[in-house]
Amino acid sequence: MTPPKGGSSISDAEAPFCAVIGAGPAGLFAADALARAGARVVIYEHKASPARKFLMAGRGGLNITHSEGLERFISRYGAAAARLAPFIRAWSPQALRDFCAELGETTFVGSSGRVFPASFKATPLLRAWLARLSRLGVVITTRHAFAGFAESGALRLIGPDGEFTRKADALVLALGGASWPRLGSDGAWAAPLGASGVRVTPLAAANSGALIDWSVIFRSDFEGQPIKTTLLRHGASVARGDVVITRAGLEGGPVYALSSQLREATQKNGETTLSIDLRPDTSLECLTRKLSRRSQKQSHATFLRKAGFSKVEIGLLREARREGLPRDAESLAALIKNAPLTVVGVAGLERAISTAGGVSFEELDENLMLKKLPGVFVAGEMLDYDAPTGGYLLQAAFATGLAAGRGAARYLGLSPDQAAAPTGTGADHAGLSPRQSPNGRAPEASNKYSL
Repeated sequence: MTPPKGGSSISDAEAPFCAVIGAGPAGLFAADALARAGARVVIYEHKASPARKFLMAGRGGLNITHSEGLERFISRYGAAAARLAPFIRAWSPQALRDFCAELGETTFVGSSGRVFPASFKATPLLRAWLARLSRLGVVITTRHAFAGFAESGALRLIGPDGEFTRKADALVLALGGASWPRLGSDGAWAAPLGASGVRVTPLAAANSGALIDWSVIFRSDFEGQPIKTTLLRHGASVARGDVVITRAGLEGGPVYALSSQLREATQKNGETTLSIDLRPDTSLECLTRKLSRRSQKQSHATFLRKAGFSKVEIGLLREARREGLPRDAESLAALIKNAPLTVVGVAGLERAISTAGGVSFEELDENLMLKKLPGVFVAGEMLDYDAPTGGYLLQAAFATGLAAGRGAARYLGLSPDQAAAPTGTGADHAGLSPRQSPNGRAPEASNKYSL
């Protein structure tokens, strides 16, 4: 960055130098944009290898984006939709699919409308991406943590041999939120940014599981078992899909979709009611008629199993009504369609898929530059938005990473749309000779990552 209080670049080379902090999707894409515009770029990554959370997401098939109409897509970002709309429009889901294709990974649309790479994995895409960045001259330096800014305005970093400072012509912060901190995004950036006067909305778990105090027997018998095709209700909100019984409660797509509401409700009241419909495609009337054909001698378990209910579904109904299941068909059908579960909280940041809160958009200009820190740009999950799963999280990371990279390029007087020819690899191309690199060593090359 051009330090907030002024200062010169670390190098006398003609091309400006930009530091990117964080080697997740947002940081990698910002670096890509900057390098193609002609900047010398080094990415500083806290962990020993880049994009660890991205790789973790790939274990579930890597839902890269969603195929629904753009206006509907943008609306999924809720309160932040208007703020994110310009960036999503500038880098649409189709643009992201085209980018994947450029890297050799074709994509397809699943039955739910979600978009996946043909390989269903993150590893091939990441390998091709890192190779592209290396050809553009981008260097990734691992095991370097962001520590804020020095009094002079220079960037403070903590490497393997301790703390040091670095001046840059522009800086992109893409440090992620605070979910799954063991993968690198621990939210530690909030304190130094706050100390610089930047308003940060407190970080909280989003897209996380619901905490429910199951009985010992239910937890022991059914932990890890799925329940297919449910409809969850919380207040006026509904979400449909499969759920999984966990030791601590309930997880799955529909739970994550409602988790922000559940978090707010439990923080306010201590607990809240989440209702589950085990037969969303069957009306209450049809279900009542079906359940009315019951022999008085049949037990609840036998009758419900013969009616097509699994053991875990029967167990869940007993959890929802611990005083015992009703025998009359109408009441039993009503319970199946609206089984109340008491939620006492949501899973913490260590298990949440994403993070709510972050740098307020009021602190940023239209290029995602911090108004209080000229030359410092913010991208990805550091921003204050709360998106559902389904491809929206990654799409926003890519789109804001591109916006921050292009914004930094413009700040440096470069053309953000310039397609710079690959310049090769190594520290010299990144503007960091061994003498200039942290602790007198050449930075670690971007192809030295473990998967």
